[in-house]
Amino acid sequence: MERTSPTRMNLLRAARRLGQVTRGVGLLRRKREALVTELFKLARPAADARALIADAGLRAYPPLLAALSLHGRAGLRALAWPERLLQVEVEGGSLWGIAVSRIAARPALVRTLAARGTTPGLTGPAAAAAASAFERLADLLLEAAPREMLIRRLGEALAQTSRQVNTLERRLAPALRSAVTDMRRTLDEREREERLRLKRMKSSRTS
Repeated sequence: MERTSPTRMNLLRAARRLGQVTRGVGLLRRKREALVTELFKLARPAADARALIADAGLRAYPPLLAALSLHGRAGLRALAWPERLLQVEVEGGSLWGIAVSRIAARPALVRTLAARGTTPGLTGPAAAAAASAFERLADLLLEAAPREMLIRRLGEALAQTSRQVNTLERRLAPALRSAVTDMRRTLDEREREERLRLKRMKSSRTS
């Protein structure tokens, strides 16, 4: 902080700013506690979702490798044609001042063999199993994506709030307290000196 001249006006300004900083620290502390609470609420569902995704990924690749060995890369590309267009409706929102999004509507990803429009005889059990497994994996990923994004945003906001609290508590508030104390001490000394000066003047006039 820049050193300011010790006047009554500057003392009032510094004291008022110190009060604002103190109230700001309280608000930021409450915000930080609320962010931590939200993160704890999401921690268990996120961990469970990640475990399901990891398990689905492990289950998806063996049938894919079997289908690749049977049909080859070009054959699987031909079976996958035409490409599937997925449209997802996303809604924005806010949580503790943080911009968040959620999936409002999305299509069902897991389909039957008939819904895929492929011939069972040409597809084979390995390719059909691989398609079903990766559709389930994609469905889990799409379901977990908004939660993962929210956790990341909450973590960033929590880190920023903690930095703000530390800056106010460890730098700005102590500097303001020191400035207020110094200005009060200087003003008190000036006031005592002024009283002594007036007392001397009064005594010199009466003598």
